[in-house]
Amino acid sequence: MDLAYVCEWEKKPKSNHCPSIPLVCAWSCRNLIAFTTDLRNEEEKDLTHMVHIIDTEHPWDVYSVNSGHTEVITCLEWDQSGSRLLSADADGHIKCWSMTDHLANSWESTVGSVVEGDPVVALSWLHNGVKLALHVEKSGASNFGEKFSRVKFSPSLTLFGGKPMEGWIAVTISGLVTVSLLKPNGQVLTATESLCRLRCRVALADVAFTGGGNIVVATSDGSSTSPVQFYKVCVSVVNEKCKIDTEILPSLFMRCTTDPARKDKYPAITHLKFLARDMSEQVLLCASNQNNSIVECWSLRKEGLPVNNIFQQISPVVGDKQPMILKWRILSATNDLDRVSAVALPKLPISLTNTDLKVANDTKFFPGLGLALAFHDGSVHIVHRLSLQMMAVFYGSSSQRPVDEPSLKRPRTAGPLVHFKAMQLSWTSLALAGVDSHGKLSMLRISPSMGHVLDMNMSLRHLLFLLEYCMVTGYDWWDILLHVQPSMVQNLVEKLHEEYMRQNAALQQVLSTRIVAMKASLCKLSSSTIARVCDYHAKLFLIAISCTLKSLLRPHFLNTPDKSPGDRLTEICSKITDVDIDKVMINLKTEEFVLEMTTLQSLQQLIQWVGDFVLYLLASLPNQGSPVRPGHSFLRDGASLGMFRELMVVIRIWGLLKPSCLPVYTATSDTQDSMSLLFRLLTKLWLCCREENHITEPDDALIDECCLLPSQLLIPNIDWLPINDGIISKLQNKQLVRLQFGKAPGLVGHTVSSQFDAFVRAPGQPKIDHLRRLHLGAYPTEECKSCTRCGCVTMLKSPNKVTAVKQWEQRWIKNCLCGGLWRKMPLSYS
Repeated sequence: MDLAYVCEWEKKPKSNHCPSIPLVCAWSCRNLIAFTTDLRNEEEKDLTHMVHIIDTEHPWDVYSVNSGHTEVITCLEWDQSGSRLLSADADGHIKCWSMTDHLANSWESTVGSVVEGDPVVALSWLHNGVKLALHVEKSGASNFGEKFSRVKFSPSLTLFGGKPMEGWIAVTISGLVTVSLLKPNGQVLTATESLCRLRCRVALADVAFTGGGNIVVATSDGSSTSPVQFYKVCVSVVNEKCKIDTEILPSLFMRCTTDPARKDKYPAITHLKFLARDMSEQVLLCASNQNNSIVECWSLRKEGLPVNNIFQQISPVVGDKQPMILKWRILSATNDLDRVSAVALPKLPISLTNTDLKVANDTKFFPGLGLALAFHDGSVHIVHRLSLQMMAVFYGSSSQRPVDEPSLKRPRTAGPLVHFKAMQLSWTSLALAGVDSHGKLSMLRISPSMGHVLDMNMSLRHLLFLLEYCMVTGYDWWDILLHVQPSMVQNLVEKLHEEYMRQNAALQQVLSTRIVAMKASLCKLSSSTIARVCDYHAKLFLIAISCTLKSLLRPHFLNTPDKSPGDRLTEICSKITDVDIDKVMINLKTEEFVLEMTTLQSLQQLIQWVGDFVLYLLASLPNQGSPVRPGHSFLRDGASLGMFRELMVVIRIWGLLKPSCLPVYTATSDTQDSMSLLFRLLTKLWLCCREENHITEPDDALIDECCLLPSQLLIPNIDWLPINDGIISKLQNKQLVRLQFGKAPGLVGHTVSSQFDAFVRAPGQPKIDHLRRLHLGAYPTEECKSCTRCGCVTMLKSPNKVTAVKQWEQRWIKNCLCGGLWRKMPLSYS
């Protein structure tokens, strides 16, 4: 493990930020991190309880909101989509936060629930029934279905038709369980019930889910001499009211309290966690004293109940008829450790085959198998989540010491040490975020080999496997990029493409844009592949335009065959290889391409981009000897050239209806039919590479004609890439980057930025709306939003009222075309 970056609050003589007690943080599958601090006012009498939300790529751009909680915040929980956040406090108030206008740096709370005056100690969203298992031992399989399998798992509660009902469950300090359900009409149904008849104090609790749709709650009163209790909770809706039923499950006593040598050594249970939200059979417990801790891992198993011989003689017990009981058994326990300050559990749903503790040799160091323990001396250990054996270790600045030195013999330094009070592992377990006792956020890399020496192929295999997992689930893969070195990029992109091409056609279509976005983010990390980033972004844009324009076409008669006009367009354009655009057009039913004049005119900017890009590609064909120029990959991509060819035909037809919607070219001759010329050259180039396995080089006649293009038409400047001010490219040299909340870092030491200079718009030139293809001017007056991943900029509010353009804009309301989230930009952005 090593530190990637540290982000801290501005240092003032009298700092207003003080860490809350307890301090909590949460990490979403979209790589957003939420954490809490308290803000002290000038009189130092009242505290404002703040919630801070950051994107890991722009940690300095913190969104801080006054939570409105009157007491300290005790829990933060993201939902499964990573777009909503729950916060709960020590007064029993629970708030649900959601993005305003789908912006990652703008949040509001609209709904919530309350158990008045009863502090919340555990909080969770209800399970939606989606569970994907990772089969690490099958990481070499060709089919994604073998590597990642859908597990049969019932939602906590279903609506009519089996749709999962959204809501949350919370446990309070007085032993109450409260469930809030979000109805489709926006109303909240809330019910509260006691966990058991004899209510007692609950100092620690956690929530997990079973495959049958039930909920399991674990509780402890904080004393290690008391049992850890477990309860089954069933939620239902009866007569439009929420109903809760509870049932007591087998309890356990920590092993350290039953061991005579340690009976009174660890008086308090300080951490109680299920190993996973959907794994109610395994629980992690930590007991501590003032200086030390011990950690135990327990598993709930079915065991046969022994039957007396007398009953055996009367009625022999055979097979499944043997009575079974549920019993907690200890899996593993640590020796004496330094005092544990925080625990972070892995989120990867890894399926362990055979027995729990016997994992195949080549997978025993897989990232998702480790959990993180933070200690009061500032160190962090990664241990196996079942055997609790050490896998990796990190020593903070205040805890540098030899690894083999026993913890009990280490001299204690004077004064309080800086240590993590809250930690969270990323969704691939390749990064760890910790908030320390000063409210500072640290981002740690966790090696794919978990601190052990593995060959490069095995590390690449781990990274590739996790990239595939993110591709299938739709999770953000920023934490994987932390580990990609420039020398790995080419290999990873090729392997990723190979694995993608092995999947069936239907799955390839579903993942088609996601893999292009993934390749673009990988290629940004190497100076030799920067030009390919331009191509991938252009390809995403081309796919989106093609889908949108084809979707506008409607069959002329309702009783037409099952193929849509867009499908027929693709079929006819692939069959008819004529270089004359008018001859191709004759074979189409032009009545299916009739659109309103206002619609055609509103699409002109998108049509212009298609025309400009085709012209640029053809004009640059003679100079494309090396792959370091943007557009190079398009010249061998038959599918993309075929898409351009189809769009040229559609645009030609629309030009007959509304000539002003055609792309504008600056030609040297007034009689020049620019579209016919470009279509002819484009078709010749397409014919060279239409068959992926039989790509031929363009002939000299085609290259000569392309050489003449600059003398016939003015070649446009292509606005290739938005300026990306993210942190990932600054972390390539593995040197610690120090940041400050609210203050964007300079570009000093930016290792890759110089490579982008040829492809981004120069300062002072008009800035562009990358999705609408509109010029915003050098100093935009419109509010804009930018993508957290690729930096794509677009206006926050739509200036259009035409339905077709709104349909285009609606595609990007939640996410950028690369899949990244939006963040609001200041008016004076640069």
